[in-house]
Amino acid sequence: MRILHSQIQGDGPDLLILHGFLGMGDNWKSHGKKLVQTGYRVHLVDQRNHGRSFWDDEFTYELLTEDLINYMDHHKIKQAIFLGHSMGGKTVMHFACAYPERCHKMIVADIAPRYYPPHHQHIIDGLQALTPADLRSRSEADQALASQFEEVGLRAFLLKNLYRKTPEELAFRFNLKALSMSLDMIGEPLAGTEQYNGPTLFLRGEYSEYVTQSDHAGIHTHFPMAQIKTVSGTGHWLHAENPEGFQNELLAFLNQG
Repeated sequence: MRILHSQIQGDGPDLLILHGFLGMGDNWKSHGKKLVQTGYRVHLVDQRNHGRSFWDDEFTYELLTEDLINYMDHHKIKQAIFLGHSMGGKTVMHFACAYPERCHKMIVADIAPRYYPPHHQHIIDGLQALTPADLRSRSEADQALASQFEEVGLRAFLLKNLYRKTPEELAFRFNLKALSMSLDMIGEPLAGTEQYNGPTLFLRGEYSEYVTQSDHAGIHTHFPMAQIKTVSGTGHWLHAENPEGFQNELLAFLNQG
């Protein structure tokens, strides 16, 4: 059985953090550190085909859910709190509905249970256009990415995935081939019958279009106890754009009950 890679820190109730598409657990180090300081055992998890976790041609939310069950059983975790951003939020939703007895609370960051049309193709295309010569150094990789993506933040996010594959060449930690074949799957909705009745928080970015007023009904259909809060001054990357506001909403919810 293959077990997801993670970084585990702290003592207390287990809190599993799941990154978004093309991300990894490292993206959540600063938030993880603060959660450790408030009394949680934090797991910064790399989902399959991301970070240091195993690669596999198959990539579905059902499999991502089973990966989490296997991870929890391996680490002897009976029940946990889950926090997921974007694609990681969809994984958390699927998990909570499939295994409600293993989910104490869940927090979903800027994603709803509805269908999202594929919208990562330009990133995949840009990454696939890179050659080994583009990856000889981090600066050369950044220059090559700059010809594909103007957004500095996006380039910085992608560059976090670089590691030295050989003394002469860098490589990305994500499985680009498998993920490029799974773009339709990333935006899949929850099935109409799926439901989780436990404590739930949906955090949305003030300027994000991922979670809008029209999504509230669908959220409450699947998650009747859901609270929906807005993190001011942020878009989709709410945890990075306003970390203090994000952390305040998160801790307020965790401290309830």
